[in-house]
Amino acid sequence: MSLWAALWLGNALWMLADPAGWYQDIDGVSNTGPYNVHFVRDIGIAYLTIGLMTAAAIRWPSATLPLLGGVTVYLGLHALLHVWDIAAARLPAEHILLDIPGVFLPPVISAALAWWCAPALR
Repeated sequence: MSLWAALWLGNALWMLADPAGWYQDIDGVSNTGPYNVHFVRDIGIAYLTIGLMTAAAIRWPSATLPLLGGVTVYLGLHALLHVWDIAAARLPAEHILLDIPGVFLPPVISAALAWWCAPALR
């Protein structure tokens, strides 16, 4: 789980410190609209939040389920937004495959981590 927290915190710090580099280097991001430094940093704050929530789940195991549940909700809604935008042709159909590692897989992993931690809390 610490790797999971590090992933989100690293992404957040990249978005906050170098939003133009993040926008340019992540495949498919430029399809979502023109570069906007404020918007990239807003999203960076969201990823900072889920990174901190994941790290807090490690620090306070009794709160793991609600913390990872919140992370999963955010990531799941983000994935649904991408599905909606692909279905409405606001994003190219190629995003279905392009978004698997960074958008569609994370909520599944987060939900699995929350489920895996749940028996330990009983």
